[in-house]
Amino acid sequence: MKVYKFGGASVRNAEGVRNIASILQKTEDKVFVIISAMGKTTNALEGVHEAFMANRNERARERWREVLDYHLGIIGQLFADEHKATVENSLLPLTDEIVKIIDNSAERDDFDKFYDRIVSFGELMSTTIISQYLNLQGGVDNLWVDMRQLLVTDSRFREAGVNYTITARNICEVVGRCDKRVIVGQGFIGANPSGCTTTLGREGSDYSAAVVASVTEADSVTIWKDVPGILNADPKHFDNTVKIPCLNYLDAVELAHSGAQVIHPKTIKPLQNKNIPLCVKPFGQPDQEGTIICSQQTQQMNVPIMILKQNQILISIRPNDFSFVLEDKLSEIFSLMGQYRIKINLIQSSAVSLTVCVDQSRHIDRLIDQLQTEYKVAYNDNLKLLTIRGYDEELFTRYADSEDAFLVQRTRRTLRIVLKA
Repeated sequence: MKVYKFGGASVRNAEGVRNIASILQKTEDKVFVIISAMGKTTNALEGVHEAFMANRNERARERWREVLDYHLGIIGQLFADEHKATVENSLLPLTDEIVKIIDNSAERDDFDKFYDRIVSFGELMSTTIISQYLNLQGGVDNLWVDMRQLLVTDSRFREAGVNYTITARNICEVVGRCDKRVIVGQGFIGANPSGCTTTLGREGSDYSAAVVASVTEADSVTIWKDVPGILNADPKHFDNTVKIPCLNYLDAVELAHSGAQVIHPKTIKPLQNKNIPLCVKPFGQPDQEGTIICSQQTQQMNVPIMILKQNQILISIRPNDFSFVLEDKLSEIFSLMGQYRIKINLIQSSAVSLTVCVDQSRHIDRLIDQLQTEYKVAYNDNLKLLTIRGYDEELFTRYADSEDAFLVQRTRRTLRIVLKA
């Protein structure tokens, strides 16, 4: 069996959905397909959630209607008249469910729990539409599954951890008894043992695909993107980018954790555990090779890899009395950051100070307030973190010697610079 994952950009319109059918028609393998929300639906549903948490029910319903109209528009372009009403009606239970959430939830203090419940509707809608298109008009007989009933997680909402034992049993049971060649399921979402919807973290559909591949011991995972493969830099920010034909698991993990957005950071580990290759291929040109990630790197990278991570904050922490106690105080600080789910991307320490570069978060103000009860805390926001693997002196001079550089870390192989945005 193979696992295919199609991201939001790949399914943002009717043409993309038709292309999925074309890709699936070209393989005779059994395929478990993981699909993200269409286009920018997750962002739009975050707007629904924001209005909901502010007790602006009418505004939340308006934002939901915009989301629904977008999907109805795609249905109108995809389906013949005799099928259109059937597919539209299949979305009614989802519409009823989210409206019920908006209207009937008196307690709105659990931000993360309601986030997962509301945002998950993007994947549920996209897979409902695509599964029916494949069955009715795409020539691909398939089984639609609700990943909330298969992928079991803990209750860490917005960044749930997967219970592999129960998840493996659930998924393998479905795969084993399914007589159809293609199974269609949602990325990004799961549920805790009580049945409450959870999500695996923003852009977590890659991780969903890796989990499915790991528990079924699939032959490979293919992530279909709107890029020719993994590039050495984001063409939105850097010129003269080139494709990297092959990476090993270690390099892929380092790139993902440095901020490369082609792969979700959690994706590699379950694949490496089972030695399952990961392919990143261009959705619009499926016959091209793309990039393969596997245990052995067959080609050396001869270009620098440049990763830009936006929305960063640089926090400097010092003791009030110049008596910084390393082990116990550092442990307390990092534990506090973990409590507030602060993602640390760079650390620099001295005898009397600790500096961290972290992702912007809605919890930052609360973290800083708590740190200031015991430490002197200063911070700069609106920053970006540039990581360059395989840098040369010209790149060092261009970026590290810039007046915009706040902090520079350098090893023989990697250069990391915190810069003004």
